[in-house]
Amino acid sequence: MEFFCFHRDRPGSLPLREELLERHWSYMDQYATEMIARGPTFTSDGETLTGSVHILDLPDPAAARAFAFDEPGYQAGAYRDVMLRRWRNVLGRTMWDFPGGPTTGNRYLVLGLGGPDPAAADLDAPPGSDDLIAYGPLLSDDGSAWLGTAALVRAPDGETAHGALTRGRYAEVEVHAWEFGGRR
Repeated sequence: MEFFCFHRDRPGSLPLREELLERHWSYMDQYATEMIARGPTFTSDGETLTGSVHILDLPDPAAARAFAFDEPGYQAGAYRDVMLRRWRNVLGRTMWDFPGGPTTGNRYLVLGLGGPDPAAADLDAPPGSDDLIAYGPLLSDDGSAWLGTAALVRAPDGETAHGALTRGRYAEVEVHAWEFGGRR
């Protein structure tokens, strides 16, 4: 089962995040073979950390909750909240398989939260998806209900990245600057 996990930073938590960086990476090293994608999110200027995204293949929802809530930054209070959802890997690859590589172009997390129309949107990758790094629907724990869509996208700017999702089908669409994660 694949899961999307987004730890959102608590305001002012950067010193704590920096202090815990090695513990965070050591924790994530334990999940290296399960990772589909990972990386930090930033403010629109790309300078200030705002969160941390991890997409993983884990045995069940209990394992996903353990992953999310045992993370050292979460345990220490660095995050204001955690979004944890089942996810389906529409592209069938990891971010390391992305043909564009880890550094060319700007990268974004585009997060569409389900809207008033309960009909699912964007279950399949849009046409011309060469700039999609990871893409899939956000689902309920049992996988039966569509709750939104998450995409990691290479794009010239946030507005272009927003175009990875169908406009008007979501209650809210968040666009966050994002970069490939892992040890530097």
